[in-house]
Parts: sequence; structure tokens; C-alpha cells
Amino acid sequence: MAEQLDGKRIIVTGGAQGIGEAAVRAFTREGAQVYSFDITEGAGARVAKEATEAGPGAAAFRRTDITDKTDTGAAFEEALAALGGLDVLVNIAGLQRSAAAADITDELWETVYRVNVLGTIHTNQAAYRAMKPSGAGAIINFGSMSGFTGELTNAVYGSSKGAVHTWIRTVAREWGPDGIRVNAVLPYVNTPMFEKYRNSLTPGELAAYDAEIAKSIPLGGRFGNADKDLAPVLVFLASDASHFITGQLLPVDGASPRCADPLRGTPAAPPDKGTKGSTP
Repeated sequence: MAEQLDGKRIIVTGGAQGIGEAAVRAFTREGAQVYSFDITEGAGARVAKEATEAGPGAAAFRRTDITDKTDTGAAFEEALAALGGLDVLVNIAGLQRSAAAADITDELWETVYRVNVLGTIHTNQAAYRAMKPSGAGAIINFGSMSGFTGELTNAVYGSSKGAVHTWIRTVAREWGPDGIRVNAVLPYVNTPMFEKYRNSLTPGELAAYDAEIAKSIPLGGRFGNADKDLAPVLVFLASDASHFITGQLLPVDGASPRCADPLRGTPAAPPDKGTKGSTP
């Protein structure tokens, strides 16, 4: 039986851990040739090596800061030379920081927006330029339900994801005539950052939080698993089976209406992003 992504050439940002790691492993397992970007060099290289050893595809790694347009351009040039072209970009890297609206500083705003918004623009533009000559390609970005809802202390992150959502809808229309599809997933999955958040809670806070999640997510009463619940969706969006889907924001969340955070008293998710070029 042929693998779903046999021969596909894929770039993944944020491939060192969490969702990005799951994506790198899933894509190589489905026969793709993968180039992984992240700022966490040791873990990124290890994941690529292990994915290659498992096969049947292969993965390589390059330390890359997607907030730096020059570095991003150089990373794409290196990846394109090694891969011989580009079929799919999966831009997972992102950053979450919380602050009360009255306390947001220019530095905080710039830090989050440079990763989540400029990083998306830098990588998407580079992918578009690489894909346009062939008249085909798929770009998968990462949005968030935070971009739709009002959350206490989360205005910067939420607004950055709202900007990403608008970007996706817009470039899907602009780049569609060139054969390039642009979609996004909005995941509720367990990640290393989520575990750090849970470990920071007191026993009482943790019990309240887990009880709210159990009530809010109909499918299993828990956050999803990156390998089991999300990676297959990414494989589908990267494959030719999704050839007539573009401009979509696809929740992968077990039908959660938005988990309520008992510590804030308003719908909110735990911190779910890493740092420049890293992944949840």
C-alpha cells in the first residue's frame, strides 16, 4: 500500500517538539521528504534523525528563526536545494504570552506579533514563491479559537491569531488562481506547554480545571493527542485528497465550545505556544 504523502516535499516550522514533532514523524511515516525548522537545535535534530531512521521518508533539520526574514529566506533556499522543490508548508511555530490589557507593553506586543504574524507572513511568502512556478502547493498554518473569543489577559495572543485568520482567508483567494491552497487548523491537543501549565496549578486549581475540560469536550472529555488526533488531519491537508479545500479554519478540538478557565472566569485555553520558531 502506497503512503499518502509518497514523494511530497514538505517544510515544517516548529518541528522540535509537541505538534511539530508529531507532524515531522507523521509526514516521514507517510513517505514525505521533510525539512524541519526550529530554534531548539538539539531536539529538532534528534526528531529529524529518529523520523528518518523510522522511514520510509526522510527528514532533515535546520535551526531557523522565522521572525528574521533573512534567516527564513536562507532556510528556504537550503531546504529547496535539498528537496528539489516544495509541495507543502506546515507553519506550526508560534508564541503565547499573557498580560492584562492595561499592562500590555510595546515590547510584549512586538514579541508576540513578530512570531505569530510576521513569522506566518515570512514563511508563507517564501513558500508561495517556491510553489508558484509549478502551479500547485499547500500551505497549512495554525490559528486558534483565541482569535475568535474575548479572553482575560490574552488580548495580544488572541489578536495575533485573529490577524493570522484574516491573512489565511485573504491569501487563499489571492493565491488560489496559482494553484496554491492555504488552510489552518485550530487545535485543542495536549502539548509540553500544556503539561507545564497543568503542573503549575495547585491541586485544587488542577481539579477544577480538569473538571471543566471534562465537561466541555464531548469527545473523551480531554485535550487531544498530537499523534493520534491531529497528525492525521495534517496528513490529509498536505495530501492531494484535500485538493479542493482552501481558505478554511478547521477546529480539531473534540467539539469543545471553548474550555472555560476557572482561574480567569472566562473562556480561555492554557498557554499553548513556545518561542521564536518553536512549537507547542
